[in-house]
Amino acid sequence: MFFTSPLVKTLETIVAVDLYTLLGFWYFNAFKISVSLPQIPLRLLHQADRGSVMAFVKAQKSRSYFKRFQVKFKRRRQGKTDYRARIRMINQDKNKYNTPKYRYVVRFTNKDIVAQIVSASIAGDMVFASAYAHELPHYGLKVGLTNYAAAYCTGLLLARRVLKRLEMDEEYQGNVEATGEDYSVEPAESRRPFRALLDVGLIKTTTGNRVFGALKGALDGGIDIPHSEKRFAGFNKDGKQLEAEVHRKYIYGGHVASYMRTLMEDEPEKHQTHFSDYIKAGVEPGNIEDLYKKVHAAIRADPTPKKSEKQSPKEHKRYNLKKLTYDERKQKLIERLNALNAAAGGDDEDDDDDEDE
Repeated sequence: MFFTSPLVKTLETIVAVDLYTLLGFWYFNAFKISVSLPQIPLRLLHQADRGSVMAFVKAQKSRSYFKRFQVKFKRRRQGKTDYRARIRMINQDKNKYNTPKYRYVVRFTNKDIVAQIVSASIAGDMVFASAYAHELPHYGLKVGLTNYAAAYCTGLLLARRVLKRLEMDEEYQGNVEATGEDYSVEPAESRRPFRALLDVGLIKTTTGNRVFGALKGALDGGIDIPHSEKRFAGFNKDGKQLEAEVHRKYIYGGHVASYMRTLMEDEPEKHQTHFSDYIKAGVEPGNIEDLYKKVHAAIRADPTPKKSEKQSPKEHKRYNLKKLTYDERKQKLIERLNALNAAAGGDDEDDDDDEDE
């Protein structure tokens, strides 16, 4: 039971009671009543909450905490960079001095794939080479620029571009025909293969993820990247081995072709809307594999970046007035004054003519 003394009953009837004053009154009155917080009736606490008082709240963070608080890195606050993984990828051995340590960075957007060879420096990350899925139309692939097969093509394009820039493309041809089997480049007699570490960012590295399609493309292109076959599409978890036929099917867009056939048979209307770009480009389920083979051959033939065919505008469109020089402003003012004087002179002549009449 709670307190039943007349003093408490009287205090319970007060609206918006001051909790600190109430406790102080109970403790320092003549009866020396000592009250702890759990013994206070709930009605008094509710009345105190409705008033303009503060309850007993322990200070969780002191002033010293805020004085010593260290703000996290900007990209950590934005949730863009995993610095625990990054620092392990960019740390270089001391005895290698200023030798860059390259990362194979793969990122996906809604409509594009970004593949880059990046090295870290004090000034920031330096991009050695890059390839994008929006470049694939130059090589004959105009639709499906974000699937597993397109990721493979983007990785292959980047690998051939890097090796051509380093003049190693003839020495390291890579895996010319993709069979779906795991492939690792072997060192040649003269120069060691170009080595990079896979940087997947913040994605979940599940089996069959598109980022491993880009990894497979870079491996077949002739770049040395430490990896395991466990995450490639077609890896059998029970058998603990990679099924090359399944992986080959994904590399050549076989999963897209099978889905197209399913929709054509079961839901023709959905096929017309879902694969409208494929239909416009004349891509059928039966010729998808041949299409990707031609794209792979075109990439190997000439991986150099293509200049954009879009012409720059001849005249720059302005949305504000051009800033005048001092002489131009002065001349403009003189012209305005002359115009005002001429107008005033004309009015005076009209007035004189009216008076003469």
